[in-house]
Amino acid sequence: MHAVETVGHFARLDLKRHERTGIPEAVFAASKTNQQVVAILARLAQAAGQTLATHVTTECAALVRRKLGKRFQLDYNPLAQTMVVRRRGFVAKRTGGRIAVVAAGTADLRVAEEARVTAELMGCEVLKFYDVGIAGIHRLIEPLPQMHDADIACAVVCAGMEGALPAVVRGLLHAPVIGVPVSTGYGYGGRGEGALMTMLQSCAPGLTVVNIDNGFGAGATAALIANRMAAKK
Repeated sequence: MHAVETVGHFARLDLKRHERTGIPEAVFAASKTNQQVVAILARLAQAAGQTLATHVTTECAALVRRKLGKRFQLDYNPLAQTMVVRRRGFVAKRTGGRIAVVAAGTADLRVAEEARVTAELMGCEVLKFYDVGIAGIHRLIEPLPQMHDADIACAVVCAGMEGALPAVVRGLLHAPVIGVPVSTGYGYGGRGEGALMTMLQSCAPGLTVVNIDNGFGAGATAALIANRMAAKK
């Protein structure tokens, strides 16, 4: 359960993390060289069948395509800056887990999409509801019944500016909500601090909060909850 494999002199891969924790090891590409990202992705995908990298620039994605495109199936999401690498012939298993990913505004989609890609990689079905923020709160009228009818296990709600949407959704939804503050906004507090503080001060119980722009962490946690619930049915 503790298999570790060294790649070059720069990485020690935790190949059994998914078996141990329910969440696969992912590659945070920022601050790594493009060559390091390629080497790590190749080994993880070969060992596990599939793997994910986040914060992948277009330059890095281009190198991944050149180096790994013939050996692996690649899915790059330029909005989320995610890269999914799958061993050819690998078929991802669906878990039966079901979550929702909600974004307050179009500017928040980059983080919402990171959460969606992560949860889908972990086998979940993801319902998407985008651009339904509180400036036009009537836009929630349609998504809320759909989330109830789908019996989702958890909702990831991404919001920048003042970050009020997660508390509103939690107050109207049967499922727990993971709030993701997004670094969208003006001036003071506009880098996500304002949204983070609003979510942390929420009076809606059942809302928990991850760090600013952490779509991966929110998506992984939501999928873990959903997958555990699905396994017990």
